[in-house]
Amino acid sequence: MRDILFPHKEVRPIQDQLIQKVKYAIENKKHLIVHAPTGLGKTAATLPIAASYASKNGLTVFFLTPKHTQHKIAIDTLKKIKEKYNIDVKTVDLIGKKHMCLQAGVNLLSTSEFHEYCNQLVEKEECQFYNNTKEKVRKELLVDKLKRLNPLNVEETIKHSEDFKLCPFEVACVMGRSAEVIVADYYHLISPGVRNALFNKINKELKKSIIIIDESHNLPNKTRDVLTHTLSTFVIDNAIKELNIFGYTEYVEPILKIKNILETLARLIPIDELEVFIEKNNFISQIENYNKLIEDLSLIAENIKEEKKRSFVGSIANFMLAWTGPENGFCRIMKRGFNKKGKPFFSLTYRCLDPSIIMKDLINEAHSIICMSGTLTPTAMYKDLLGFEDVELAYYKNPFPKENRLSLIIPQTSTKFTLRNEKMFKEIAEKTADLVNTIKGNVFVFFPSYQLRDIISNYFAPLCNKTIFSERPNLSKKDKEDLIENFKKYKNVGAVLLGVAAGSLSEGVDLPGDFLNGVIVVGLPLAKPDLETKALINFYDDRFGKGWDYGYIYPAVLKSLQAAGRLIRSEEDKGVIAFLDERYILDNYFKCFPPDYDVKITKTPVESIKEFYS
Repeated sequence: MRDILFPHKEVRPIQDQLIQKVKYAIENKKHLIVHAPTGLGKTAATLPIAASYASKNGLTVFFLTPKHTQHKIAIDTLKKIKEKYNIDVKTVDLIGKKHMCLQAGVNLLSTSEFHEYCNQLVEKEECQFYNNTKEKVRKELLVDKLKRLNPLNVEETIKHSEDFKLCPFEVACVMGRSAEVIVADYYHLISPGVRNALFNKINKELKKSIIIIDESHNLPNKTRDVLTHTLSTFVIDNAIKELNIFGYTEYVEPILKIKNILETLARLIPIDELEVFIEKNNFISQIENYNKLIEDLSLIAENIKEEKKRSFVGSIANFMLAWTGPENGFCRIMKRGFNKKGKPFFSLTYRCLDPSIIMKDLINEAHSIICMSGTLTPTAMYKDLLGFEDVELAYYKNPFPKENRLSLIIPQTSTKFTLRNEKMFKEIAEKTADLVNTIKGNVFVFFPSYQLRDIISNYFAPLCNKTIFSERPNLSKKDKEDLIENFKKYKNVGAVLLGVAAGSLSEGVDLPGDFLNGVIVVGLPLAKPDLETKALINFYDDRFGKGWDYGYIYPAVLKSLQAAGRLIRSEEDKGVIAFLDERYILDNYFKCFPPDYDVKITKTPVESIKEFYS
């Protein structure tokens, strides 16, 4: 046990198989894609053995998660190792630099705007927290303190840095130079610019890195987002204001010309549609001295940011540069929309379709990459999408007793667009209320969208016998924690929380034991049948011959399974999962369920649930 630093008393049988698979992959410099169901103990089976190997071989483990809230389990695992073996694995917990910054107001900036703002403060020596890091004694006192307290989560690092009036990010980077494990966000490694800057700062190399990517089902979309850029008339209008305020009036006309180009391109959108594909030259050919304008706008943006934190002029320059990028693996879309006041606006997007563009360098250079998730099925799809060639694939069954979970498909309603009407909404509400009222204790209900949730909840509320909570869009970390804690208080009498599949509650939420007894997934969270989805289907069809599966069907069902995964987090947990839509029984969708899911189709779910409890 000591050689793999396993943090718990006993290794479960299936967990032991995963540990051996990870050990083999790392020792042989191989990559691994592994589907390991929720509750198997993925972190305990991967992070300790990777840390042990890295420590002995001069490597660094990067444990990546898609959300800040998911760092905690990694740090807790390393704390347990320290307690059990008295071994201090040198660790740093990193989140986005903006979120670690002690300067006021930076939360209002985009990531790119923040980095430019930060660089300017540093260059002008106007950041007291960064300036203080040059004081050797002060910095060494804090670093020594953090080493004694290691491992710490990022909030603790920020608090101690604030006490010493030092930049938390700079302090974390000092610690990172000797770190054996760095817990970080996806973008620290999948964004080439961020990765290169970070590695230079902490003296790390990709070839000496073991990368563990948790919740890897998110990886295709996250990587595509890195290379996606958008320009809107909102940005242009604000850029014009900037130019007038800061005295660059001679550039107002070229920017107005760009706005006119967007409005002209918008006329290509059919009257009954909201978007249209655009060619690269449709935009570039209408702008005189295109490259020179990019240079000029970039320089103006730098000057503007000497006076304020963000620059819309800089956003235009960045978009124009990105727009000159390649055709293969991308699409270009002109959209029309309306703001909250009903005023129309237009946007032009250069959208990445190919996740493998970003993953290529990581795959080719890293010592080992371990991609893992409880919904990483089929593993062969992720091998294709992410661009792996020589990679180990592993699939593990759910380790918990089958009799503890009742999984149902109820094929009597549908959220299919052509079937949406008041009668259907009422029927969905009635079926959902019957299930919620029959399941003992707390229940999550996930809908395809907030709009559908709100419509159906109007019919659902009068029929529900339990207290109702609702997830709001874009919950902050604190709001999310408060909502969950309030929901948990109702475990003895039962409450229902209405959320959205792929929302903030559908992953990264642990409610073991009696805190959650049921999950109902209403409908299918299919992607909008927009031009991007069509382009994605066509791209995956050309490359893999599986466009509909990879670009449309699998992602929807996997969102449903991810939401359902909030239930049954331990061997003792018991509960009901219900999928409420007739499309789940169609072959194209039913095949997406893992082989061991043991899902039953029924039109009498209340009776099935009562029998399950008896």
